Amino acid sequence: MFEQETFEVIIARMLERVSHDVDKRDGAIIYDAGAMTAKELQEMYIALDGVILETFPETASRPNLIRRAAEYGVYPYPATHAILKGEFNQDIPIGSRFSLGELNYIAIQRIGVGIYEMRCEEIGSAGNTQFGQLIPIEYINGLQRAELTELLIPGEEEEPTEDFRVRFFLTRNQIPYGGNRDDYKQKIMEIQGVGGVKPHRTPAGGGTVGITIIDSNYQPPSQAVIDEVQTIVDPIPNNGEGLGVAPYGHRVAVKAVETLTVDIAMKLVLNGATLGQVQAEIEDIAEAYLLEQRKAWDKESSLIVRQLQIESRILEVAGVNDVLESTINNVNSNLLLTADQIPVLGTVTLYE
Repeated sequence: MFEQETFEVIIARMLERVSHDVDKRDGAIIYDAGAMTAKELQEMYIALDGVILETFPETASRPNLIRRAAEYGVYPYPATHAILKGEFNQDIPIGSRFSLGELNYIAIQRIGVGIYEMRCEEIGSAGNTQFGQLIPIEYINGLQRAELTELLIPGEEEEPTEDFRVRFFLTRNQIPYGGNRDDYKQKIMEIQGVGGVKPHRTPAGGGTVGITIIDSNYQPPSQAVIDEVQTIVDPIPNNGEGLGVAPYGHRVAVKAVETLTVDIAMKLVLNGATLGQVQAEIEDIAEAYLLEQRKAWDKESSLIVRQLQIESRILEVAGVNDVLESTINNVNSNLLLTADQIPVLGTVTLYE
């Protein structure tokens, strides 16, 4: 906004106010005296530009964006701890601590004989991918087996700045009220482990609401996440009684997004590479594309896995000159998914 307020412009404006019978050339006393002030004024205008940018949520940095959003009761999602299933040969005390690799875990709740919810002590997504034998930090008499077997609720990193900015503007444009679509979306997205939501109107007749969710890793959620969402929204023993966030009379059923395996086959023209050398990179590219699709699942009525998108990305691989033909699930066309399906990579077959 103040780009035009340069040192040269400011000093020239100052010298215009000085009598013409005074020496105003570069190096003269009046010029040197004004130059120091002009330089500080230039810095002030630069800082003022920054102040204006920080004033508006469209351009504010994270700290000031959080302050502006807080005026409307919107806050970034905090980082959370991963919750995993631990299986033991016996019951263990709540609060027992174990290690696996560089991470520590603590037993927080018994869910069966020798089965416990284990919370990763490191906050964020670090605890989402490690499974295997646990080592007790303190001795537990009779313990012979201790193992992490399943991710129950994914740990999440603090909401990225640009994701938070988009959500803030979305909440300003939405009108969440009394169990409408926006109300369900906003309240369910606040639950740990949920990465996307699709509400469906009257799937089982009048008064029913269907909720399909994807987890924060953009995979089908565990039963623990589904149960948590169901309990918060509309607990099953009192379905429709308004004891959750759903309004009285809304009978809500929560389910996981479905997966559809995507098998890809391609005939390639190679130059200076073998099929084995490009296989892993092409699989990574295909997986990255399908992950983009899964991230967009709750924003689209249904997803389409496009041949052209896959082929164009494969052509960027070093050693691949051309893609002569390709199929998705043995069909030479795009793959159209249903509203509640997401694509997951199956096999990638390459041939010349």
